Amino acid sequence: MFQADKDGVYAVVQASPPRRIFAYGVQFGLGALVIYTTLVQPPAVHWMIFMLVFGVLMLWQAERLRRATHLMIELTDTELRDSAGTVLARIDEIRSVERGVFAFKPSNGFTLVLNNKKPRAWLPGLWWRLGRRVGVGGVTNAGQSKFMAERISMMIKD
Repeated sequence: MFQADKDGVYAVVQASPPRRIFAYGVQFGLGALVIYTTLVQPPAVHWMIFMLVFGVLMLWQAERLRRATHLMIELTDTELRDSAGTVLARIDEIRSVERGVFAFKPSNGFTLVLNNKKPRAWLPGLWWRLGRRVGVGGVTNAGQSKFMAERISMMIKD
């Protein structure tokens, strides 16, 4: 039905440039604003420490999102992986794909329900894995995510 490319990849999901820029800008802006506000009008010492730590964490998170969204998620015959080689889930481990309106899923994405628990992992804006669930989406392209979810559904029905 669908043919894989020369590398054996059936579908690819990558970050949408406008969503990526917006998400990075919001996180970076929040971190910078919190730090600036804390330094210009210092609150009580315990609040100052809290706000500075929060601001730095937001800047760190923005940088993690920026780096993570350079990667892509690839679907092959045997696995769902990112372009750095991290395996999100093997196809034979997937029980179902949830992508409905009320499903617990990332924005513009879908959730895979696995047969067994996997270690927690997270690439901001691209994917997360928690227990038996793998969420794909966030700042990703909606059309690519929908195509990948449908392709996975067809692969696990066989």
